[in-house]
Amino acid sequence: MDMQTLAQDLIGRTHKAVEQIAGLAAHSGITFKTADVVDAVERDLPADYPAPTAQGALTRRDVITSMAEDILTGAIYEDQV
Repeated sequence: MDMQTLAQDLIGRTHKAVEQIAGLAAHSGITFKTADVVDAVERDLPADYPAPTAQGALTRRDVITSMAEDILTGAIYEDQV
């Protein structure tokens, strides 16, 4: 899987987790944190899902956190106008 495909897949998985958790929060009145979204994405990943290379200090959790925050704030959609 190339990096662009991997990024798109991870964005899709993160978006799905945000929708599920935000929906549950809206119906139950219980608040959630970005870490809850990250945990949901991580739990849903296959065991052999690629992690970032050792070329930086970013972990896969860091990448998912950034994606989740961008989805929650709407920043991920700003370039799609």
